[in-house]
Amino acid sequence: MENEKIISGMIEKARAGQKEFENYSQEQVDEIVKIIAKTVFDNAELLAKMAVEETRMGVYEHKVKKNMGKSRIIWNSLKGKKSVGIIEEDQENGIIKVAKPMGIIGAVAPCTNPIVTPMCNAMFALKGRNAIIIAPHPRAKKCVWHTVALINENLKKINAPEGLIQTIEEPSIELTNLLMKSADVVVATGGMGMVKSAYSSGKPAFGVGAGNVQCIVDRDVDFKEVVPKIIEGRTFDNGIICSGEQMVIVHEDDFDAILKEFKANGAYFIESAEEKNKLKKGIFDENGVMDRKAVGQSVEAVAALSDISIPENASVIMVEIDNADKTDLFRKEKMCPVIGIVKYKTLDEAIEIAQMDLEIEGKGHSVAMHSNNKENIKIAGEKLTVSRLLINQICATMNGGSFSNGLAATTTLGCGSWGNNSISENLDYKHLINISRIAFSIEGSQPSDEEIWG
Repeated sequence: MENEKIISGMIEKARAGQKEFENYSQEQVDEIVKIIAKTVFDNAELLAKMAVEETRMGVYEHKVKKNMGKSRIIWNSLKGKKSVGIIEEDQENGIIKVAKPMGIIGAVAPCTNPIVTPMCNAMFALKGRNAIIIAPHPRAKKCVWHTVALINENLKKINAPEGLIQTIEEPSIELTNLLMKSADVVVATGGMGMVKSAYSSGKPAFGVGAGNVQCIVDRDVDFKEVVPKIIEGRTFDNGIICSGEQMVIVHEDDFDAILKEFKANGAYFIESAEEKNKLKKGIFDENGVMDRKAVGQSVEAVAALSDISIPENASVIMVEIDNADKTDLFRKEKMCPVIGIVKYKTLDEAIEIAQMDLEIEGKGHSVAMHSNNKENIKIAGEKLTVSRLLINQICATMNGGSFSNGLAATTTLGCGSWGNNSISENLDYKHLINISRIAFSIEGSQPSDEEIWG
């Protein structure tokens, strides 16, 4: 009863604030959305420090970059876009589109991304004149609460309605489930168990699928350019980003050359079966599941957990995969600075390897490809069951939208039916608005039978 009282009180407060907020103009809405982003931008260092200290994972400097980068790009992508009242008039088809709020968004936030995910979801929700209630991971409750408190402090200065952004102070599975059943729409970013609960809540839900980004390296690229990008993607925030590169798929004739480049960039390459087995035991538990102790830890910590010695300046641990071994655990997502490498003979085989690993984990999410051959890129795009194929970029930091690509700026990446998700694109504000369509009659628009069937 106590938990029901907590959620019903939050819902009541959100409902009252949202009812007032839905009368706001586009300019007023955008001012509020900008404040959310600017608050995180201005407090990037403080919030990064809090996140690392509380969650005990990730890299402070990387979280600062993420807080500043995501607040910039998401606000830049939202400003100027219509989300209030008439947003489009299609004269040719006689359709006028009118945007309306969905109501209260219940959002689940992961401990791997505890600052920018709540920020992003709040920006999308309020862009559509909704209210949002955030259910943080228990391991990130303090930094999420502080983020929301800072935002609300700034919103109060412009007399924004109260209750538009709230967070559960003492989160639990029961409270989160109650929120999902009480909200109008659910956005679930986190583990697959929580995503499944969101889709079982009886409310419209947007979830994400597991990541396991395969990285295909074509034959026409400069390894000196490619390798640093892959390493940066694999090591960013100690490898906890779902879009982080997980497996390098390289032509057998280029294997020695690319491996040499990886080593020149600090990669520690595991040579022996004994060390490979130690690493496996260090990062996976007896059930073959990623061990929580290794998630988001530094390369030094991962080596210590695995009882292996690595050089002081090591950037990442690299392990070769035998393509004949379909059960190797290193084919799965590794949420720490560990990356696999495997050889291919033909482009078709490279695509088959990537697809096979996605079938093990990460189907529907993303593949990174380094190539200057547009035909090869198109072939990969046609064959791979992923929602995103990122070309010649750092997947970990650019897959959720970038100033240099056209993907929607977000922290929540849909994986389509392949990943048991309702969308196969990056979540955006447009997913959190209802649209009424006014349909006019179009005179003389009916074609003849000959035109229809001919």
